[in-house]
Amino acid sequence: MARDKFHNAVRRGLEKQAWEITHDPLRLEFGADDRLEIDLGAQQLLGAQRTGEKIAVEIKSFLNDSAMLDFHLALGQFLNYRLVLERLEPDRILYLAIPVTAYKSFFGRDLPQLAIETYRLKLIVYEPKDEVILQWID
Repeated sequence: MARDKFHNAVRRGLEKQAWEITHDPLRLEFGADDRLEIDLGAQQLLGAQRTGEKIAVEIKSFLNDSAMLDFHLALGQFLNYRLVLERLEPDRILYLAIPVTAYKSFFGRDLPQLAIETYRLKLIVYEPKDEVILQWID
C-alpha cells in the first residue's frame, strides 16, 4: 500500500501531542476476502498508564487537480473503514487527517460541510511543513 505524501508529517505531529503510534499501518481483516490498511493507529497515554483513547487516522494530501475527486475518494474510504472499525475495534475512533490548505480552501464549501455534519466526520487538520496538528474537529 502506498503511503500518502504527508504520512510522516502527520505521524510526527501526533507524536508531538503525546500520541503513541501503535500501528503503522493499522491492518484489519473483515471476512474472508477483505483486508484494509488504515494509515495509523495510535493511543493517547494518560499519565503513566498504558490505557486511554485509541484512534485510527487516515491521512490524505488533497494534492490532485480536483479536490472534489479527492474528497469523494477519501469519504468513501473513511466510511468503509469506519464500518469495519465499528465491528472489529469499536473503542477506536477514526479520523480523517487533511492538510490545512485543503481545510481552508475546500472544506468550508457547502458539500463538504454537509458531508461532515451528515456522516459525523472527525477531522485532524495538519500543517505538513512544520509537522504539527493544528486542529481536532469532532
